Amino acid sequence: MKAFALVVACVATGALLAGCSSTPKPTNKDDSAFTYLLDRKPNWTEDKVDTLPSLPLAGNLIPFDVSGNTPLKFAVDAKSLSVGNDGVVRYTVVVTSPSGAHNVNYEGIRCDTYEWRQYAALNADHDGWDNTVATAFVRIEDSTLNGYQASLYQDYFCANKIPTGPAKQILDNLRMHRTAASQLH
Repeated sequence: MKAFALVVACVATGALLAGCSSTPKPTNKDDSAFTYLLDRKPNWTEDKVDTLPSLPLAGNLIPFDVSGNTPLKFAVDAKSLSVGNDGVVRYTVVVTSPSGAHNVNYEGIRCDTYEWRQYAALNADHDGWDNTVATAFVRIEDSTLNGYQASLYQDYFCANKIPTGPAKQILDNLRMHRTAASQLH
């Protein structure tokens, strides 16, 4: 009788387990929608650039170093520098050759992606902006001899993928030649 009761109990347990087989079994497959905060792709939107700054005046230029290997001189126009709500630092840069020729561009550096873009350049008549030369954001090149965007990004404009501060703070650092590396303790 005990043996019969044991067989009935085993059959009942087997039937109970068979009825539970429709319940999903745990797996190692990650089927959740969890994403780490830093891995999320934000819906970034660039601020509109409807108006361009005034052309730079010599008295508003702040020089900065790029490389000891270049004869070119670089300066940012203090009146044009701004930090947008989109995390883009916008500025006018003046590049001067040893013969005195100037390239003048209005550009932006996007801190979160290590990219830059050109909004406009000095026109052929040297009396206004030419916005037909505008580009999309592209990766900043570190290896170029005259890679001033990399110098601005790394030394003055950005840290930890965000602007180093408001425009006034960035301009103060440029004026005092306080680079990011010189501020490490």
